[in-house]
Amino acid sequence: MSGLLVAGTTSDAGKSLVTAGICRWLARRGVRVAPFKAQNMSNNSMVCVDGAEIGRAQWVQARAARVEPEAAMNPVLLKPGSDRRSHVVALGKPFGTLEAGEYATGRAGLAEIAFAAFADLQQRFDVVVCEGAGSPAEINLRAGDYVNMGLARRFSLPVLVVGDIDRGGVLAAMFGTLALLSAEDQTLVAGWLVNKFRGDVGLLRSGLDSLEKVTGRPVLGVLPWLDRVWIDSEDALAAAGWRREAGQGGLHVAVVRFPRASNATDVDALAAEPGVTVSLTADPDTVAAADLVVLPGSRATVDDLRWLRARGLADAVVARAAEKRPVLGICGGYQMLAESIEDDVESGAGVVEGLGLLPTRVTFAGDKVLGRPVGSWRGHRVDAYEIHHGSAAPADAEPFLDGYQVGAIWGTTWHGALENDGFRRAWLSEIAAQAGITWQPAANAPGFADLREDMLDRLADAIESEVDTTTLRALVEAGAPGGLPFVPPGAP
Repeated sequence: MSGLLVAGTTSDAGKSLVTAGICRWLARRGVRVAPFKAQNMSNNSMVCVDGAEIGRAQWVQARAARVEPEAAMNPVLLKPGSDRRSHVVALGKPFGTLEAGEYATGRAGLAEIAFAAFADLQQRFDVVVCEGAGSPAEINLRAGDYVNMGLARRFSLPVLVVGDIDRGGVLAAMFGTLALLSAEDQTLVAGWLVNKFRGDVGLLRSGLDSLEKVTGRPVLGVLPWLDRVWIDSEDALAAAGWRREAGQGGLHVAVVRFPRASNATDVDALAAEPGVTVSLTADPDTVAAADLVVLPGSRATVDDLRWLRARGLADAVVARAAEKRPVLGICGGYQMLAESIEDDVESGAGVVEGLGLLPTRVTFAGDKVLGRPVGSWRGHRVDAYEIHHGSAAPADAEPFLDGYQVGAIWGTTWHGALENDGFRRAWLSEIAAQAGITWQPAANAPGFADLREDMLDRLADAIESEVDTTTLRALVEAGAPGGLPFVPPGAP
């Protein structure tokens, strides 16, 4: 057995989840499988056991595959710090920055790192299931591509193209994707997979038949809309699973939508708790009205703090503190709560006044802190991870994990802490008391790790029941079949 590339007609077509579902489907059949994404662009990341940083999607896919996540599974991670600059993580460690103008020319070295990582995984696993990025038909970037058709061509990988039918125009997007590829690239595009379908598949059948006829490639299946599959969304702040009303006595949480939010999946665990509603907002009135406000992580702390002030959100947070109403800051959000931030690294802004709600000062250092800390809070074990340049000085305040609490203001750099069921429920109970509401944890509610496992199994179940797995397995084992027709006009 060898491998497969899961490409998409667009970003957010469902490549990450389809890849996770295929990984779990293969793992359940005793196949030793690894996920791979040559280059991910995301501010949602995780820390592996050896301290390497990778995209969260690949961490989840490794969990789906039932193997330990590692740097080789996402050898290049781009973390956007602005509209024109990304911070580069290579093999889990900081690797400098990449300007937008350098993107087309500055990737040769990164490509070789990625190719070597794939070859390494291929030696150690039966199958490597690769996730593409964006669309393989981005012909303006094809010359230096190493995550879509460049990867497929290098290792002769069959390509399964996923399309999001919920967006509309999926059949045209699939045909157009193929028709814009060169003849050489087209030989590896072996099939289609329709994603996020709602309704009667019979109404779609004639369109699928036509697509197969004009492209000469089979439609391997139609995956339904899975409304309970939302944890760990690759697209930050998608919030698809948060849209539930808490009802009377429920706990209402407002998460501030920073322009450069990072690791916002921290609040997934809050949204999964019965009786808790989480909303995403940039509205000061919503911040004022919520029972709890969360300032999530940020890849540009000082810039996002300026944005917070410009939108009137900082005033709303400070007003909450004066009224002793709960606010939680996580990583970058915690740093904003400090008295001051000294940043000559990330923004180059020097000393900037913080919100002054926690009695500490934050200093940014050149070396990034990457770790998997373990701690406790009021007898509850807390496993977490940390990714930050800014560190807070010791303060005369009540400790909270690695940070501090002053009244109803809480701050920590630890990501993932809320995924610990006992801690989360005990802490939310105190938050409810501070907010003056009657919420209590629901008896016998499932744990967060169990919810994630259920999601991964639901993905695998959908692959099993809705996809031609005989053909899928043949592609994985033997590659794209010969004689696939060329669809004009091809790449110009």
